[in-house]
Amino acid sequence: MTELKNKVEKPDKEKLDALGVWNWPTLEKEACRIDWVFDATETSYFLEGRVVVETEDGQRVEVKKGDLAVFPKGLKCTWLIKEPIRKHFNILDD
Repeated sequence: MTELKNKVEKPDKEKLDALGVWNWPTLEKEACRIDWVFDATETSYFLEGRVVVETEDGQRVEVKKGDLAVFPKGLKCTWLIKEPIRKHFNILDD
């Protein structure tokens, strides 16, 4: 079981710059429900919005504006997008 709460943080500007977040692609999505499986590890920095991510084993974590989140390869979850999101994302080749 992956503990998602340990995968969400509020990074400072130095960390975001070091990761190169500002050069990552951007994704926008309206409020909705999405069932998702991560085929690769994804790191996302949320510019806007709010989403509750619920895993198959019942973990729930809220991710919102200003959060940096890591979603591990193989994670099966449901995204409940409460407020439209806009995020930078980076998919690792793992």
